[in-house]
Formats: sequence, C-alpha cells, structure tokens
Amino acid sequence: MIFGAKSVNLMGGAFVPIWDFAFYKNTNLFGGRDFGFQQPALLFRFLPVTFLIYYLVPFRFKNTVLFLASLFFYTWGEPKFFPVMLISIGVNYVAGLLMERYDQRPQLRRICFWLAFAITLGFLLFFKYTNFFVGNINALFGTSLPLLSSTEFHLPLGISFYTFQILAYTIDVYRRKIKVEHNLIDFGAFVVLFPQLIAGPIVLYPDISKEMKHRTITLAQVEEGVGLFIMGLGSKILLADTVGALWTEVQTLGFTNVSTPLAWMGLLAYTFQIYFDFSGYSLMAIGLGRMLGFYFPQNFNYPYISKSITEFWRRWHITLSSWFRDYVYIPLGGNRVKRSRQFFNIFVVWFLTGFWHGAAWNFIFWGLYFFVLLMIEKSFLLKHLEKSRVLSHIYLIFLVMLGWALFAISDLSTLGELFGRLFSLKGGIDWLYYLRDYAVMFLLCILASTPFFKIAAQTVGKNKVVRTVFLAGVLLVSISFMVDSTYSPFLYFNF
Repeated sequence: MIFGAKSVNLMGGAFVPIWDFAFYKNTNLFGGRDFGFQQPALLFRFLPVTFLIYYLVPFRFKNTVLFLASLFFYTWGEPKFFPVMLISIGVNYVAGLLMERYDQRPQLRRICFWLAFAITLGFLLFFKYTNFFVGNINALFGTSLPLLSSTEFHLPLGISFYTFQILAYTIDVYRRKIKVEHNLIDFGAFVVLFPQLIAGPIVLYPDISKEMKHRTITLAQVEEGVGLFIMGLGSKILLADTVGALWTEVQTLGFTNVSTPLAWMGLLAYTFQIYFDFSGYSLMAIGLGRMLGFYFPQNFNYPYISKSITEFWRRWHITLSSWFRDYVYIPLGGNRVKRSRQFFNIFVVWFLTGFWHGAAWNFIFWGLYFFVLLMIEKSFLLKHLEKSRVLSHIYLIFLVMLGWALFAISDLSTLGELFGRLFSLKGGIDWLYYLRDYAVMFLLCILASTPFFKIAAQTVGKNKVVRTVFLAGVLLVSISFMVDSTYSPFLYFNF
C-alpha cells in the first residue's frame, strides 16, 4: 500500500454510471456536514447544470443565474439556516443604501452602520460562540444554564467566511472607500457566490466589483479554471484525505498507546492534511471563479517553504490575514504607534484570529501561541533566522507542527496526552509499519508543498497534449478515490 493504510481500488470497483441515482444515495453532500466540492452529487450534477445554464444565458442574466444557483447550493446543503443568510444580505444591502442616502447626516449614517454590523456579527456570535460562553459561565460560577442543542443550532455552513465578506463591504461603504451596490441581485451574488462560499478565499467587494458589472469569459480562462479546479480536487482527495488517514488512525489508537516516533508521524500527517485540504478547496474555488469570469485572490503561497513564522503567515490563508490587517490591525493604529501599543494591536489580532477559527480554548491558545512567536521574532530573532536557511526551516516546521497540535485537538486533557507523548521519548517499532505504508505519501506531500510540481508543470505543461493527459489522469484517479473512499472529511466546515 503505497498511498496509505486504507486500501483504494483505483477502478472504483464495479462500473457505476455517474447518472445512477443509487450512486448518490449514501453521499452526504446535501443535508449533512460533509459538504464540499469532492462530493459526487456536486461534481457531476450541480456544477455541469449550473455552468451549462450560465454559459448559455446572455450576460445580463449571468449574475441572476449565479445568485439563484448559489442560493440553491446553500439551501440544499443547509436549508434551515437559509433565512439567516437572506437576512444578512438584506440588512447590509439596505444599510448601504441608507448610508448613501444619509451621506450628509453623520449620526443617522452611523446608526445604520452599527445596526447592520451588530445584526451581521450577532448571527456569527450566536451560532458559533453561545455554547462556549455558556459552558464557561457554568464552569466558573457553578450554574446550570442550558446549552443550545447541537442538532438544532450547529454552525451554519460558511457563516464565518460570508460574514467577514459582508462586514468588509459595509465597513468600506461607511468609510466611503467604495460605492454602494444598488443592484440587489449583484450584491446577493457577491455574498453567496458558491465557489468560495463554504471555505473561502475571503473575497472583498473591490476584488470583483468591476467583474460583477462586466467580465469576459474566454476559452483560455475556462481551460485555466478547469486545470486549477482539477489540481485542487487532486490536492484534497489524493493528498489531504490519504495522508490524513494516518492522523485519524493515531488518534484512534490513543496518544498514550503509541510510540513517540509514531506520534510525530501522525502530527506530520495532520500538518500535510490541513494544508492540502484547505489549499485544495481554495484552488478549486479559484478555478471555478476563473471559469465564471472572476479572478479570486490567491490564498496560499507554499507556506511550508518559509524560514520564519512571520513569513509563514504571509503565505498561509492570505485573505484572512489581509482581512485582519485591513479591518482590525490598521484601525487600531497598526505599526504607526509606539512599540508597546503595536504589540497590543498584534495581540488583539491574534486573539481574534484564534477565536475566529473555533469556539474552544485550544483555538485561543493557538492564536496566542503564534502571537508570542511573532513577538519574539519581531523583537530579535528574525535577523538571526536569516543567517541559516536550513536551521530556520527546521525551526519553522517544528513550531508550526506544534501549533497544529494545538489547533487539531479541542479537548485539553487529550492535548496534554499528545504533548506528553511527543516529548516523552517512548520507544517502539509501531512507526516502522506505518512508515512502510506512508513513506511514498510523505514524499509526495513534501514535494507538493514546494514549487517542485509547479515548475515541472510549467516545463512539461507547455505541451497541451501532455497537460491534458496529466489533468485527465488526476481527475480520473481522484474520482476513483472519491467513489471508493468513505474517508473525506471537510476540516474547515467549522470555520
């Protein structure tokens, strides 16, 4: 087994036509939490139908098609939270119009802004953080306040991403940095644009405002978009899901029952899994956007080749980092203040960054962990890291892996068990068995996390025949894995 501990039938077993309803019976794309572009129902039904209609209609109807298709996409996946999204769209659309109308009346303008801001952010706070706050109040004061039912009030899909997009629009209108969008369809399409709705990248209104009004869709764009989508799908299915199976197995065995080398191997597997999962989704979204005529911003730029934590966060989840920079850090004063105030600003940013990722203490600790590391680098360490490329890279990977340990495990006692095993130096030969199964997979992940394949593609891919054959191969193998596999988690549905 060169691809991991789970066996994979590359032919997908017996031939199953993609139009066979039984093929989708057990898929959990719609009406469940395994919601993503790797699901057969989305890949073989929703996308072909949507793009066919989109390409056939005149341009004046394309945004309407996008809006309706995106609403259909979200409603089918999370129908009971459909009103939440509609209210968020409606409130901020109206708020924008009112702020324009009351441009010369600052007080009324301010009221409109803060009402829209409070309602939009309030939805996120309610669904994402209510149980966290209630649980901590109960633990602190010995009360027994009821928690929200996890079945009735789980986190709506994509709410963290589209909330940030809406807030950015409303803030920019209030600051008079952008013009108000008068067309409700165009505004709604911007908010719920299905390629990046559930996992980003976070797209700001200025990024696509011109394209919302006028865009060209060429064959070259479509070809490029298809290629990006296939590579993102392959990243998710072939790399993230396959290597992630090792992390899942180590968790199942229990951290106290594995050797120290196997614990580190499991954590390395998660390090690759979360990168290829999220970057894969981002690449799929960028590819779909390109096919629709939009140029979404880059979200990842090979973060694991970094030589410092500072550089890492310039390469990882770029759109989120940019959002916090533009809408939190700079308004607080940025780096145009005295040193102590600047450190406070960075602390606020990283506290909020951690809290944005999840309503649990481990996410807060994760954010503060990187805050401390960034402050150490900013104070004195960064200039020393630049002296040795090898040592700085080892330093980066080691600390990032520890950060992912904090990120991956919300139960603090289990987290303690993992850290205890990582540094206990417990011997054993269990890791040799898993190394045999995953050695090739680790090698592929290492190469794929560098520009190696990109450079190779630029060299070989100049030949259209070779490029087409390669992409077709990635797509076919991905589909085979998709059909055969029961393990395809969507790591970012909680965000």
